[in-house]
Amino acid sequence: MYQKILLAMDDSHASELALSQAIILAKATGSEVKVLFVASDETGGLMGHAGMSTGVPELSDIGQRTLADAAKLLECAEIVHATQLSQQRSTPPAQIHEVIVAEADAWAADLLVLGTHGRRGVSRMIMGSVSEGVVSKTTKPVLLIRSALED
Repeated sequence: MYQKILLAMDDSHASELALSQAIILAKATGSEVKVLFVASDETGGLMGHAGMSTGVPELSDIGQRTLADAAKLLECAEIVHATQLSQQRSTPPAQIHEVIVAEADAWAADLLVLGTHGRRGVSRMIMGSVSEGVVSKTTKPVLLIRSALED
C-alpha cells in the first residue's frame, strides 16, 4: 500500500483536517509522512490567502509554527515523519502546485494529501486552486480533504 505520504499544509482548517486523515492513513499502513509548507510572497501561503500583505519572512514564521504543530501530533502518534518549509519568491499562485508535485516526485511519495477550501465563483478565479493544479499535474494518487468551513 502506501509507504510515503506527502502532506501539503498551510495554516487553514482544511489543512488540519488533512493532517488528521494523514495520521489515520499512516498508522493504518505504517507509512512515513513528510509535511510540506510552501511560503510564497505571491500567494500569502500555500493555498492562496488572497488579500494578505504578508511577505515570505512572515509566512516562513507561520510555516515553521504549522510544521512544528504537525510534527508534535505525528510524534504523539508514533509516526516516522519529516517536515519541510519551501520558500518561494514571486511564485504565482498557479505554480504553487508545481512545487508540491516536484517535491512529491523528488521524495518518491506514494500518496499526496492536502486540504481544499472548496471556493467557488469569483474567489476561486482570483485565488486559483492549488489542489486542482496538483491533481492535474501529478501521476500519483491524491487525497483531498475539504473543509466545511470557508477559510
